[in-house]
Amino acid sequence: MTVQELIEQLGYMDPNAEVHFAYNYGDHWRTEVAPKVGRIDEGAVVYSEYHRMDKIAEDDTDFDEDTGEEIVDETLRRVVVLS
Repeated sequence: MTVQELIEQLGYMDPNAEVHFAYNYGDHWRTEVAPKVGRIDEGAVVYSEYHRMDKIAEDDTDFDEDTGEEIVDETLRRVVVLS
């Protein structure tokens, strides 16, 4: 989903409604929980083979030690993160 698609979808919603995000808690009963969104940030993600999904990049900027130039990681993607 893009930010534009999110904006369009939110246009149909009650502007006074709380915003939550849902995920599987991972317990025995496979409970789906829905905490409130507390922050909206810009961040970077990379695909994790282990998790089989994107994960937050620990360090989204790397620099060449010799030249000091920023190294562009082709797998790194800038995203909007709701948390």
